[in-house]
Amino acid sequence: MPPIEVDDLTKDYGSVLANDAISFTVENGEIFGYLGPNGAGKSTTIRMLLGLLQPTAGTATVLGADSADEAAMIEAKQRIGYLPATLGFDEEVTGEEVLAYHGSIKGDTRLSDLLDIFSPPIDRPIREYSSGNKRMLGVIQAFMHDPDLVIMDEPTAGLDPLKQAEFNEFVNEERAKGTTVFFSSHVLSEVRQICDRVGIIRSGKLVELEDMKTLLGQGGKRVRIHTTDKAIERITALDGVREVNQFPAGVQFLYTGEYNALLRELAKHDVRDVDLSEPPLEEVFIHYYGDTVTGEDHRETHSNV
Repeated sequence: MPPIEVDDLTKDYGSVLANDAISFTVENGEIFGYLGPNGAGKSTTIRMLLGLLQPTAGTATVLGADSADEAAMIEAKQRIGYLPATLGFDEEVTGEEVLAYHGSIKGDTRLSDLLDIFSPPIDRPIREYSSGNKRMLGVIQAFMHDPDLVIMDEPTAGLDPLKQAEFNEFVNEERAKGTTVFFSSHVLSEVRQICDRVGIIRSGKLVELEDMKTLLGQGGKRVRIHTTDKAIERITALDGVREVNQFPAGVQFLYTGEYNALLRELAKHDVRDVDLSEPPLEEVFIHYYGDTVTGEDHRETHSNV
């Protein structure tokens, strides 16, 4: 049975439809990225997966348990790690006390190894922690009992670039040993590096569900050519050419057409240099969000949707 199965999951607050008949499946041992800007409905889905919110309609099954069944979820949560977007640690206790508390509830078989990787100052009280140290403490408590499934909400928020890279490497190693990871994010660079598949949510609706390779392919290729003005005129007239920017002795554009058609046209001209590359994931994301890709989803939102 897949670790996560979601079928027409809906949460209606009355003033806003936070999740609107969402359906997807997360397979064993994959890293699944749940994408969307702040306010799109990502955290609402996660809360329903964990049984923290009851759906208005639809179902979610997590490790074989109905997320709306409190008794079934108590058992399932022994095999789940959870990292919330907002870490509610007691500011007056030390990191060591936090980990001891979580260990007493769910176990700490991996604690020593995780402390070597993420190394927050566990002897100090939480009030002295930076946001990055708090996040690292949260990652440790999510993985310390060696869960089968880990659910994380914006896991790298507050981490510096070095720790983000260490986190990405760690999650890839977890996948290799069979752990399933589900995480929400609006940091597109990390999604590109570690995800097998992604779901894109907009205004409560799942607008795309795709593997990373296919998703990036939908964004076309960024093409840069050094050639003549006459050739530029012919090449940029091809179907699928957009966002044309001409520069001295050359042109750059995004190409979403048929690649053989582009190559046949290039062969007709004096092309001194050509470079084809994948566009940034941000450009792919704009297809679904337009100008909101780096900002908020400007619908009416419920708190922490």
